[in-house]
Amino acid sequence: MNTRTRVLTGTALAVALGAGAFGAVSASATPAADSASASAAVATASKHDDKNFTTSTHLTVDAATRAAQAVLQAAKAENQKVTVAVVDRNGNTIVTLRGDGAGPQSYESAQRKAFTAVSWNAPTSVLAGRLAQTPNLKDIPGTLFLGGGAPVQANGAPVAGIGVAGAPSGDLDEKFAKAGVDALAK
Repeated sequence: MNTRTRVLTGTALAVALGAGAFGAVSASATPAADSASASAAVATASKHDDKNFTTSTHLTVDAATRAAQAVLQAAKAENQKVTVAVVDRNGNTIVTLRGDGAGPQSYESAQRKAFTAVSWNAPTSVLAGRLAQTPNLKDIPGTLFLGGGAPVQANGAPVAGIGVAGAPSGDLDEKFAKAGVDALAK
């Protein structure tokens, strides 16, 4: 190694060690100040809740599971093997249940149908009909425009989606999804 390389390597090492030591000192000195700032931020935020924050409605895990089980029961009554997914308003999966004997493709399809239904607040069979006028809808990531997805609403707004896949037709999948929505109304 030549002298220039040694000097540059040594300088880089010294800078890295110095930065690490500074970060450790800063990290250990910060929490007390941050907790006071955090308390002040909470107090300030609570004064302005009405104009800066919103409240949203979400399904509980128990409610999502109850809906999913209602779907599996409705499918079983008609000798169908399906997978059901329940997603929240943001499309995040709350619960997915794969029925006995459901095909491997049904897992992802159920999730995508649920996401599509909640995203547009409409049954996916209705949305599938819109593809004739707007074929590029199918290019939106995470969506699946086939029958089998149903939105869950609270006060007319979408709060969740239920997607079902695995039956021989989208009409059956959607019928089972609606059984899950109906179970939440009980």
